[in-house]
Amino acid sequence: MKNRILSILAGLLIFTTVCAAQTLKPKGSYLFAEKDGQELFVDFYPAAPGSETTYMGKEKPAIIYVFGGGFIGGTRRDAVSWYEMLTREGYPVFAIDYRLVLRGKTEKGLGFVKNIRTAISMAVEDLFSATAFIVENAGVFGISPDNLVVSGSSAGAITSLQADWVISNSLPGSEILPEGFRYKGVMSFSGAILSDHGKISYRKAPAQTLMFHGIDDKVVFYKGLNVFNWHFAGTHRLTKIFKKGGYIYNTYRYIGHMHDIAASMKETFAEQIQFLQENIILGQRRIIDATLDDEGVPVMKMVTNLNELYGK
Repeated sequence: MKNRILSILAGLLIFTTVCAAQTLKPKGSYLFAEKDGQELFVDFYPAAPGSETTYMGKEKPAIIYVFGGGFIGGTRRDAVSWYEMLTREGYPVFAIDYRLVLRGKTEKGLGFVKNIRTAISMAVEDLFSATAFIVENAGVFGISPDNLVVSGSSAGAITSLQADWVISNSLPGSEILPEGFRYKGVMSFSGAILSDHGKISYRKAPAQTLMFHGIDDKVVFYKGLNVFNWHFAGTHRLTKIFKKGGYIYNTYRYIGHMHDIAASMKETFAEQIQFLQENIILGQRRIIDATLDDEGVPVMKMVTNLNELYGK
């Protein structure tokens, strides 16, 4: 089993979400932290001029995006074309940096597993730092500090789900955020949560959560794994936890798809907007659990090596 989880976690190293960049440029890039000699920035994309920034008389949330790349690669500008779609619908977008802990790491065995844990922990720490910066400067950005939805793809989806889990359980790291802060929602494209101290549970109810996942995903496993006291819960297992706890979720499971769903932000846009409007803005306790064989979500080519991934 230990070898199995190693192979799964290693799979994170060979996939990222890259959407072709469009002409959209950020209004500004802001330094939110300096850690380990690295400057971390957040790009801000305001709602497009003329777009509708309210729905049924209520303000639309701002979206924080955490990019994918297996904790070794990717950039905050990997999904600009998706940001443009959101801003045209009246949703401001913040795209953040985080430290890529696995870049250059060569350890194997338990050393590699510990690096994975550290990579997730530090990504969450950086997400919290970015969130605290956004909240502190909410007036500058023209947003409400209590109306933020966090989202991510692959490694970024893990980071987003993990961050909300940390907050819900008052775990170390969340103290950087204002007292009582909660994300308004979470949107995960092929994500999971990693716990190294027992089964995954929530002391406080998690934010309303939207999850997309391919049922044949062998990178971020759709179901998840248990190895000794390590629990890696993918969308299938998280949905069970949410259902048992009476929490609010929208889960979309895709037949015949693997980790390509991590890059399906454009193809699943209608479902995202429905979640944002009905669950987040209107606050409806609307639950969806759908298993789809959807030709509208094409099976995308799977990246198999780093040269192919980064064009080197």
